[in-house]
Amino acid sequence: MVDKAPDVIELERQWCDALFAKDEAALRKLIHPLFKLVGIRSTGTVAVGLDDWLGALKKMDIASLDVRVTDSVRVDHTIVATVDAQWKLRFMGHTIDERVLLTDVWVKSDQGWQVVRRHSSPVPAGVHIA
Repeated sequence: MVDKAPDVIELERQWCDALFAKDEAALRKLIHPLFKLVGIRSTGTVAVGLDDWLGALKKMDIASLDVRVTDSVRVDHTIVATVDAQWKLRFMGHTIDERVLLTDVWVKSDQGWQVVRRHSSPVPAGVHIA
Protein backbone atom coordinates (compact mmCIF):
# COMPACT_ATOMS: atom_id res chain seq x y z
CA MET A 1 0.00 0.00 0.00
CA VAL A 2 1.45 3.37 -1.02
CA ASP A 3 -0.28 6.66 -0.21
CA LYS A 4 0.33 10.15 1.08
CA ALA A 5 0.76 10.43 4.84
CA PRO A 6 -1.64 13.11 6.06
CA ASP A 7 -0.80 12.35 9.70
CA VAL A 8 2.90 13.23 9.35
CA ILE A 9 2.21 16.97 9.61
CA GLU A 10 0.63 16.37 13.01
CA LEU A 11 3.49 14.08 14.06
CA GLU A 12 6.09 16.70 13.09
CA ARG A 13 4.08 19.38 14.95
CA GLN A 14 4.03 17.21 18.08
CA TRP A 15 7.80 16.71 17.84
CA CYS A 16 8.35 20.45 17.32
CA ASP A 17 6.17 21.32 20.33
CA ALA A 18 7.89 18.74 22.55
CA LEU A 19 11.33 19.91 21.40
CA PHE A 20 10.53 23.57 22.07
CA ALA A 21 9.13 22.65 25.52
CA LYS A 22 12.07 20.27 26.22
CA ASP A 23 9.45 17.66 27.17
CA GLU A 24 11.60 14.53 27.40
CA ALA A 25 8.66 12.20 28.13
CA ALA A 26 6.80 13.38 25.02
CA LEU A 27 9.98 13.17 22.93
CA ARG A 28 10.62 9.59 24.07
CA LYS A 29 7.10 8.67 22.89
CA LEU A 30 7.80 10.17 19.46
CA ILE A 31 11.40 9.02 19.01
CA HIS A 32 12.36 5.37 18.58
CA PRO A 33 15.01 3.98 20.98
CA LEU A 34 17.21 3.20 17.93
CA PHE A 35 16.98 6.84 16.75
CA LYS A 36 19.99 8.42 15.13
CA LEU A 37 20.43 12.01 13.96
CA VAL A 38 22.86 12.28 11.07
CA GLY A 39 23.97 15.83 10.37
CA ILE A 40 26.16 17.30 7.68
CA ARG A 41 27.84 20.65 8.28
CA SER A 42 30.90 22.46 6.93
CA THR A 43 32.87 21.00 9.85
CA GLY A 44 31.98 17.41 8.88
CA THR A 45 29.35 14.85 9.70
CA VAL A 46 27.94 13.77 13.02
CA ALA A 47 25.77 10.83 14.08
CA VAL A 48 24.06 11.13 17.46
CA GLY A 49 21.89 8.57 19.25
CA LEU A 50 18.79 9.33 21.30
CA ASP A 51 20.40 9.72 24.73
CA ASP A 52 23.18 11.99 23.44
CA TRP A 53 20.63 14.02 21.47
CA LEU A 54 18.44 14.47 24.57
CA GLY A 55 21.54 15.44 26.56
CA ALA A 56 22.41 18.12 24.00
CA LEU A 57 18.83 19.40 24.08
CA LYS A 58 19.20 20.15 27.79
CA LYS A 59 22.04 22.55 26.92
CA MET A 60 19.98 24.42 24.28
CA ASP A 61 18.02 27.60 24.80
CA ILE A 62 15.62 27.58 21.85
CA ALA A 63 14.31 31.03 20.91
CA SER A 64 12.27 30.02 17.85
CA LEU A 65 11.51 26.90 15.88
CA ASP A 66 9.49 26.59 12.70
CA VAL A 67 8.99 23.38 10.70
CA ARG A 68 7.15 22.83 7.43
CA VAL A 69 6.57 19.43 5.86
CA THR A 70 7.23 19.89 2.14
CA ASP A 71 6.73 16.28 1.05
CA SER A 72 5.93 12.88 2.50
CA VAL A 73 5.22 9.34 1.44
CA ARG A 74 3.87 6.42 3.40
CA VAL A 75 4.65 2.83 2.49
CA ASP A 76 3.02 0.34 4.86
CA HIS A 77 4.48 1.03 8.33
CA THR A 78 7.03 3.65 7.24
CA ILE A 79 6.70 7.37 6.51
CA VAL A 80 9.49 9.41 4.95
CA ALA A 81 9.00 13.15 5.42
CA THR A 82 10.95 16.05 3.96
CA VAL A 83 10.92 18.99 6.38
CA ASP A 84 12.09 22.58 5.90
CA ALA A 85 13.09 23.85 9.36
CA GLN A 86 14.34 27.16 10.75
CA TRP A 87 15.50 27.65 14.30
CA LYS A 88 17.29 30.13 16.50
CA LEU A 89 18.98 28.99 19.68
CA ARG A 90 21.92 29.31 22.02
CA PHE A 91 24.01 26.18 22.52
CA MET A 92 27.07 26.05 24.73
CA GLY A 93 27.66 29.79 24.41
CA HIS A 94 27.09 29.97 20.65
CA THR A 95 24.16 31.56 18.87
CA ILE A 96 22.80 29.39 16.08
CA ASP A 97 20.39 30.72 13.49
CA GLU A 98 20.02 28.17 10.75
CA ARG A 99 17.69 26.75 8.18
CA VAL A 100 17.99 23.03 7.53
CA LEU A 101 16.43 20.47 5.28
CA LEU A 102 15.47 17.38 7.25
CA THR A 103 14.57 13.89 6.16
CA ASP A 104 12.65 12.07 8.89
CA VAL A 105 11.95 8.36 8.76
CA TRP A 106 8.94 7.42 10.89
CA VAL A 107 8.09 3.79 11.66
CA LYS A 108 4.94 2.38 13.19
CA SER A 109 5.84 0.42 16.32
CA ASP A 110 3.88 -0.90 19.29
CA GLN A 111 4.32 2.61 20.75
CA GLY A 112 2.72 4.29 17.72
CA TRP A 113 4.58 6.36 15.10
CA GLN A 114 8.20 7.08 16.05
CA VAL A 115 11.15 8.66 14.25
CA VAL A 116 14.00 6.20 13.82
CA ARG A 117 16.27 8.38 11.64
CA ARG A 118 16.70 12.10 10.95
CA HIS A 119 19.10 13.47 8.37
CA SER A 120 19.88 17.18 8.59
CA SER A 121 21.61 19.35 5.98
CA PRO A 122 21.97 23.14 6.02
CA VAL A 123 20.07 25.10 3.39
CA PRO A 124 22.29 27.71 1.70
CA ALA A 125 21.01 31.30 1.79
CA GLY A 126 18.73 32.14 -1.11
CA VAL A 127 17.73 28.55 -1.87
CA HIS A 128 13.97 28.03 -2.30
CA ILE A 129 12.44 24.72 -1.27
CA ALA A 130 9.10 23.95 -2.90
